[in-house]
Amino acid sequence: MYNILVTGGAGYLGSIMVPALLAAGHKVTVVDNFMFKQVSLAHCCSDPNFSVVRGDVRDMALMKRLLVGADVVIPLAALVGAPLCKADPFGAESINLTAQIELMKALSPNQRVLMPITNSGYGIGESGKFCTEETPMRPISLYGIHKVEVEKAVLDHSNSISFRLATVFGMAPRPRLDLLVNDFVYRAVYDRFVVLFESHFKRNFIHVRDVTGAFMHGLTNFETMKNRPYNVGLSSANLSKWELCEVIKKHLPDFVFVDAPMGEDPDKRDYIVSNERLEATGWAPQYDLDKGVVDLIKGYTMLKNTIYTNI
Repeated sequence: MYNILVTGGAGYLGSIMVPALLAAGHKVTVVDNFMFKQVSLAHCCSDPNFSVVRGDVRDMALMKRLLVGADVVIPLAALVGAPLCKADPFGAESINLTAQIELMKALSPNQRVLMPITNSGYGIGESGKFCTEETPMRPISLYGIHKVEVEKAVLDHSNSISFRLATVFGMAPRPRLDLLVNDFVYRAVYDRFVVLFESHFKRNFIHVRDVTGAFMHGLTNFETMKNRPYNVGLSSANLSKWELCEVIKKHLPDFVFVDAPMGEDPDKRDYIVSNERLEATGWAPQYDLDKGVVDLIKGYTMLKNTIYTNI
């Protein structure tokens, strides 16, 4: 079992991942600034293997103290998404880029890192051609640019795994309503319609619980997987926005969606992704898009507000 330091562990990904790590018997320390006032890990407080620190990942004196005794570091802390980074470019650079690179410098060679990156780094793909881990990264947004630069530092650490995450969806103790699938399902439940722009743009998707599954798989198979990037997505879900809406409509027949000749994706995401490298290691997703939509509908029965967005 490992001593694991998780930065930003009270966020969307961490609210699923931290309990799973604890359930597997690991000791987990979470550092988070709780900027969204979330209490997503309250149910972990009775576990003696759980520790929590309120702090900022930009505080390197704090981070160096927390790194002492850590076998594994999972850096989830970030301002996530192109709109949030555009709204706060200083925060984006200091948290998403500088703090991450400084963290890599502070690690000892034997400390392991499992890092989430975004596959939005592929930018605009070629029609009909899958993006693999060998495809050149061409990020467009500030968020994507920083993530690609951080990935280089992570892989230079030489004791690390980079997971290039598809667009994440699904319910979690700390929800995210501003992610594409989650947003469209919310609109389908409460507004019953959505106006699409660039509806033909394709991207890949992955359930938030399968993200945890990928990290757990990487932890278990670290020696055979290390020092490489891996795409993490549903091979069955390289879909356009229009096709995504068609999936949602199967579960909410009153949902109406129309095309509009205006607006643009700040990431300009338009690509299809191959997840074969990760699948070849024995990992397989457990939650498809239909399952995620059904779970979101249940969640939105309990939740009707917009406090769970990053922007």
